[in-house]
Amino acid sequence: MTAPEFLIPDWPAPANVRAAVSTRTGGVSHIEYASFNLASHVGDSADAVATNREILQAALHLPEQPPWLMQVHGVEVLRRDGETPVKPTHEYDACYSNQPAKVCAVLTADCLPVLFCSRDGSEVAAAHAGWRGLVDGVLLNTLQQFVAPPGEILAWMGPAIGPDSFEVGPEVRARFLRQWSALDAQALGHCFVPRGDGHWLADIYALARLQLQAAGVMVIYGGGEDTCADWQRFYSYRRDGNTGRMASLVWRMA
Repeated sequence: MTAPEFLIPDWPAPANVRAAVSTRTGGVSHIEYASFNLASHVGDSADAVATNREILQAALHLPEQPPWLMQVHGVEVLRRDGETPVKPTHEYDACYSNQPAKVCAVLTADCLPVLFCSRDGSEVAAAHAGWRGLVDGVLLNTLQQFVAPPGEILAWMGPAIGPDSFEVGPEVRARFLRQWSALDAQALGHCFVPRGDGHWLADIYALARLQLQAAGVMVIYGGGEDTCADWQRFYSYRRDGNTGRMASLVWRMA
């Protein structure tokens, strides 16, 4: 078994904020899940997933196992503030914390993970933004959990399906244009490139950046990966169907 490999966000986060994204290497899963699958809902062995999660915690020196969310492509945010009750189903698509040593994590395999932190290092969050969650406002709901204003929040976009791979039908484009009609129409239109067969290539990175900037977040890093094209490093649901999931994590030290 090889050591796990991670992407470490290149962003000007405060010194007390830690963040990382797992890749598909360094675990014990087999066949289509090889080898560092961290999701328990995709058909992989429960023992393999549990072992991979232990490897993750040890490799990153996590202060705890994160609360693994039951992501449903929605917009709800789990608040780890020591006060808000947690739904027993764990059906959330983002996680926020203003407490030390509380890990926020999301799982992806083409959908866009976005990590957030406040400039003072007192607040962090992780969001899972597939196109449905993105268009419906999961990133905006995540920002609303912060006490810090949007101008004092940093964002980093993790590996997702790239603009050369993300083909969508006209109904997806129409939904963005309809629901995001308050945004710059020209900039929004540039996020979709026609293929000539009634379908479009969508740039999920550009869409997320456009919405975050409109909300007042101006310090945005990351983007540029393509999970669908890079089979050696990343899982991709669009490419493989039955596959594993990577984790994007952020937490603040005590």
